[in-house]
Amino acid sequence: MTDGASIARVLVVDDEPGIRDALTQVLEYEKYEVHSAGSGNESLRLYPEVRPELVLLDVKMEGLDGLDTLARLRELDPTAYVIMISGHGTIQTAVEATQRGAFDFLEKPLDTDRMLVSLRNALAHRRLVRENVALREATGGEQEFVGASRAIRDVLAMIDKVGATDSRVLVTGENGTGKELVARAIHRRSRRSQGPFVEVNCAAIPTELIESELFGHIKGSFTGAVADRAGKFEQADGGTLFLDEVGDMSAAAQAKVLRALEEGVVTRVGGSKPIAVDVRVVAATNQDLEAGIREGRFREDLYYRLNVVPIRLPPLGERRDDIPLLVAHFVGLVSARAGVAARGFDDAAVARLRQRDWPGNVRELRNTVERLLILAGGPTVSVDEVDRLAPPHDDVSARGAAFLGCETFEEFKQEAERAFLEAKLEDHDWNVSETARKLGMPRSNLYKKIEKYGLTRR
Repeated sequence: MTDGASIARVLVVDDEPGIRDALTQVLEYEKYEVHSAGSGNESLRLYPEVRPELVLLDVKMEGLDGLDTLARLRELDPTAYVIMISGHGTIQTAVEATQRGAFDFLEKPLDTDRMLVSLRNALAHRRLVRENVALREATGGEQEFVGASRAIRDVLAMIDKVGATDSRVLVTGENGTGKELVARAIHRRSRRSQGPFVEVNCAAIPTELIESELFGHIKGSFTGAVADRAGKFEQADGGTLFLDEVGDMSAAAQAKVLRALEEGVVTRVGGSKPIAVDVRVVAATNQDLEAGIREGRFREDLYYRLNVVPIRLPPLGERRDDIPLLVAHFVGLVSARAGVAARGFDDAAVARLRQRDWPGNVRELRNTVERLLILAGGPTVSVDEVDRLAPPHDDVSARGAAFLGCETFEEFKQEAERAFLEAKLEDHDWNVSETARKLGMPRSNLYKKIEKYGLTRR
């Protein structure tokens, strides 16, 4: 009777007050939360506020009729569930309503039992779709690549070719371009798809713990090792191991990874027994590993072991034609996952987003779309709201310019350093390791300065 454990919200749209009242009485008796609108335009104003799970919509209304209202609702929220009702039902009208996205079509006078069955079916279908989205999110399969540009088509072609093989892949690209998506897509297309997909972010693990994380450890091998523990290589046996930010591995860890790739065995920290593993490795980095080899930071033999098939992900600036498709995709994704009301983006708003620089790439665009869906006021996001609620990235520098008002030279130096570090962290999507490397600063020093200045991600 309701969508999950909560009371389902239903929006009744009909220009006849008697019908609205009758439907409200029936639905409230059945424990639905009912809202009503006397016209198509009123329903469009109410929809973002009410966020109904289901809409009962009359076909014949004064002003904006039901079919046009249906089309506008589906533009506003591509996931909207709408049941059309009509006293002048024809096959042609029913077909047109279905083509425009209606879930069902009911004729007046309404059969109460038939209507309630249709409502329950629609809510059950909606619940299954949302559960499917949640399941795909939990398993990492909630997103495929969105776009029609030549650059992204080339990436997809590479994924299809390499997916069916067991070859190692090195994915390169800036932060936020979707390197993890590539790794998961390769895994899904492989013969190992039923096996585990194990991810390890080499940049997020302290240097002294990365060997234990990758290869496991024996009880008592170091302080805090209170029990034997399998590492990521063992956990990924029979599946795929995704080594993200592989350029941040220590020299000792690189040597052990090389041995694991060459011999198919790992040895736990503190142990002596080699353990056989059958693992396909997909590695990713935003660094120039060839430069790392020249500078002595990365092993050349490991690089050639990992870089059997290279896949380069283009930054969003090289695929601006995909931005309108990505915006539409994120509107549906965010509204379905986060319960945020879906809103359309007018052409000028999309054009403004397309013109922007996106140093955070697709990840930054997704966050921007979510912010606009939450904060925008009307049913459609306007270009003015884009400028006001999601100012350009350059505003990081503008906000940092407050140091010009400092009274002492010491205050000036501190404020300048604060603004500089904040801008650089934003440039690298708050990847502290990469920011520290680019600045030529120990990572521990950068963490101390982040704490000193109270810097936080926007």
